[in-house]
Amino acid sequence: MSRVLTVQAPAGRRQFGSDNYAGICPEAWSALKKANEGHARGYGDDEWTAQAADLLRELFETKCEVFFVFNGTAANSLALASMCQSYHSILCHENAHVENDECGAPEFFSNGTKVLLLSGENGKITPGAIERTVLKRTDIHYPKPRVVSVTQATELGTVYSVIELKAIWGMCKRFGLRLHMDGARFANAVASLGCAPREITWEAGLDVLSLGGTKNGTAVGDAVIFFNRELASEFDYRCKQAGQLASKMRFLSAPWVGMLQDGAWLRHARHANAMAAYLENAIRKLPEVRIMFPRQANAVFVELPPPVIHGLWDRGWMFYNFIGEGGCRLMCAWDTIEEDVDAFVGDLRSLVLQTKD
Repeated sequence: MSRVLTVQAPAGRRQFGSDNYAGICPEAWSALKKANEGHARGYGDDEWTAQAADLLRELFETKCEVFFVFNGTAANSLALASMCQSYHSILCHENAHVENDECGAPEFFSNGTKVLLLSGENGKITPGAIERTVLKRTDIHYPKPRVVSVTQATELGTVYSVIELKAIWGMCKRFGLRLHMDGARFANAVASLGCAPREITWEAGLDVLSLGGTKNGTAVGDAVIFFNRELASEFDYRCKQAGQLASKMRFLSAPWVGMLQDGAWLRHARHANAMAAYLENAIRKLPEVRIMFPRQANAVFVELPPPVIHGLWDRGWMFYNFIGEGGCRLMCAWDTIEEDVDAFVGDLRSLVLQTKD
């Protein structure tokens, strides 16, 4: 993965490395600018934070407790810690971000709760995998399963359906497990499914959601949403102790107001998904190229010959390859346009044809 970080990209070029590469969307920027006018109370006791929390309650159509933190690592780790004791375990997919990309933060903030890994096709865990893991051992010498964490959309760009989530919830109820969702790309999942946010959260048994904003167009700051409000007890203290209580909280929460008040969050997600579909369709027409997983959100996973990968890097394109020798992830963002896709596919096509010759 480090190879992409050394690429010298042409100035101003939009890339396919991550939706984190994109700038701040206009709606979030406008709200941030307004929040910068005059003074406001600190540490979350301001009108922007209250309005953002209320807009999230309207979005999910339920009473819930809302907290804003700096990033997804904090959102996931502190949320999971609130659901566990140190002698418990967290069940997640082997490709999950909470396992592979949080530098042990879930274990750290929960004082050592063990993460148990489940396999499953296309980045998804199944009720059967949960059952097998829970029943594998039930003695006191084994960390007791307490939480199931699902990623929506998954690390492989797929999306859990309402039916799949409710089946997972059913298994959680059977074994007394709590249910957490890493929703770094939750907006893209909603756009893909065409459902109401409540259908894949609290109506599907979700206790806590880590809701991502940065990949959707904000500058910084994710939300932790407790549908099981009892679990939110003293979560404000967890945030403070973990360095997640922003003194000027309005600069974390105001962009959410801009994103939520007129539906920009969903428009941007739909656009990113549409650009990924456009990219996938163009790539499928090329020889020596294989789409690796179903394209259901804003990511396209493609297997490319190593010379083609290096050729694209040499031409200044940035993307990650972290699945086997030739597996590459191409991410579309809220600001990706068809011309970006056409330029990338043009270089890809020429390199593929060179390789064939």
